[in-house]
Amino acid sequence: MGININYRGGRRWAMSLLMQVISWLLVLVGTTASTAPPRTRTVLFGYKAVIGQLPAGTRQVDIWIPVPHSNPFQQISELTIVSPYPYQVDSAQYGNRMMHLHLQNSPGKEFPGKEFSVDMQFKATRKEHLQPQRQTRSTIEKRPVDPYMNRWLQPDRLVPIDGEIKRWAKAVVDSVGAKTDLQRARAIYNHVIATVKYDKTGTGWGRGDIYYACDARRGNCTDFHAIFIGYCRALGIPARFAIGFSLPTDRPAGQVSGYHCWAEFYSKDLGWVPIDASEAAKNPTRRAYFFGAHDENRIEFSLGRDLVLYPKQEQPLNYFIYPLVVVDGQSLTAVPPVITYRDLVD
Repeated sequence: MGININYRGGRRWAMSLLMQVISWLLVLVGTTASTAPPRTRTVLFGYKAVIGQLPAGTRQVDIWIPVPHSNPFQQISELTIVSPYPYQVDSAQYGNRMMHLHLQNSPGKEFPGKEFSVDMQFKATRKEHLQPQRQTRSTIEKRPVDPYMNRWLQPDRLVPIDGEIKRWAKAVVDSVGAKTDLQRARAIYNHVIATVKYDKTGTGWGRGDIYYACDARRGNCTDFHAIFIGYCRALGIPARFAIGFSLPTDRPAGQVSGYHCWAEFYSKDLGWVPIDASEAAKNPTRRAYFFGAHDENRIEFSLGRDLVLYPKQEQPLNYFIYPLVVVDGQSLTAVPPVITYRDLVD
């Protein structure tokens, strides 16, 4: 039942006996299907992007800001945008939406030497995503076809699918005798939450670099899900990445301190199955829940990684949640937006 995996740089990860037993038992227990109807939450959401003072002599600025999209589990409405400059809202890969501002100075004229902001506000109704553990044949036949399914089997720049990743993924599923895709995904999920610590100290975390996460065994949500998605894809299981913001549950209004990301994997019997490995790691009592569920306390902004925006930028974007500001061809350091929310009663 033990796992003995060699990691890059000669490091050998030896899981403790207790963690092995916990992981094995979680595979057997599975997810408890809920008979209660999905919960919903409606909020007025604000996203304020502050663009700092531009360098002297700036001639051209391009700014991309993510705009949330509706999907079966969230409805976006009443979108308003206040900007001191003209903008355009467009669609790009995977159904993502974005706002684009292109600022071009005329000869002899420079931009104002002060910061400015772009304010976005919208109403969002988020529904809890509960994946049924059984589906009828008619439900399966009516399931919409994902046009990007092949993409969700391919590597990302920081999540390669090479020989080492395949060996590590296979070792994890073989250690618990997982045979089906659902069993393999569950084994990977249990392995990640049992062996990776939610820890944002030091450097290297937050990029979703699978080799960093496998070596350091710590990080934030992007690092947790880099391992989950990479291992799934290495075993031929489609898996995709989503990013947005968590809504606090302890107060009806306020600010959100940072982004959150999560994942889904595809089962031919169940469709897209939601998981949230980092939330499960932080909340051990909800480990079973977060294999097969996304709660209603989140707003999705974009899907996928290595994103090409519209109009196309020079380099693919690792993930899209903060504004991308390019000044005369050079990307500026992303400044986190000011995020606010207020619960609404329908």
